[in-house]
Amino acid sequence: MLLRAGCTCERAKGSHTKWMHPKCANKLILSGNDGADAKPYQENNVLNYLQGIQEEE
Repeated sequence: MLLRAGCTCERAKGSHTKWMHPKCANKLILSGNDGADAKPYQENNVLNYLQGIQEEE
């Protein structure tokens, strides 16, 4: 969902990833390896981040 929204991914410490969007000043940090199930709070964080991107546009 983040990639489709135009976000880019940058590696962070350990299994964390840092997601950024050019139109949004905030960054989203997610833990866990690719393909692992996301925790419910992470799903909410992603949805809130995507909503923030839409509001910036």
